[in-house]
Amino acid sequence: MADFRTENGIGARIKLARRERGFRSTRELADAIPGGNITQAVLENIESGRKADISVTQLLNIARGLNVPVSMLLAPIGAPESNLDLPNLSDDFAEMTAAEFDCWLSATPLSSYQPRLASERSDIATLNTLRELGTLRREIDRVRLVRDVRKSSGDADLAIDTDLESRLELVEREAARLAALLTSSGIAASGAP
Repeated sequence: MADFRTENGIGARIKLARRERGFRSTRELADAIPGGNITQAVLENIESGRKADISVTQLLNIARGLNVPVSMLLAPIGAPESNLDLPNLSDDFAEMTAAEFDCWLSATPLSSYQPRLASERSDIATLNTLRELGTLRREIDRVRLVRDVRKSSGDADLAIDTDLESRLELVEREAARLAALLTSSGIAASGAP
């Protein structure tokens, strides 16, 4: 069986992804996607190529239903150097490879995609700061949980407890710094780390 990640055309990628994910028919996938804007007929039209322009909500619902990253449906990511093959895009996308498109779509810094404007570089930096803050907040939750479990179990090892508290303090300080940076640039990043 062909790999959906190397297939040409969004309809073909969706069809193969559907099969790889165990949905034997368009009806099965449509039934697995709540919301009502993805019907069996819509999926059949997309997969056959009769419907080339897909709404953002349809694309997101299909990707979520298949548990596939959106960029893997939009571009032949399995052939990263191949050109983007979506219809009706502006000429700005004409020479963009699948890898460059994924980097642009995901706002990946220092990647194969190079932003053309300072404002776009700034937006990418903001998105990545938000991602880093989210990662730090998850780490804070994890360290607090470990600390609390150790305390409640009576498992006292002063060296480990000191290391946990030091780690927690360091991560909380960095999260507060990033939240303040984002807030100063107009992004609502408040909330307890």
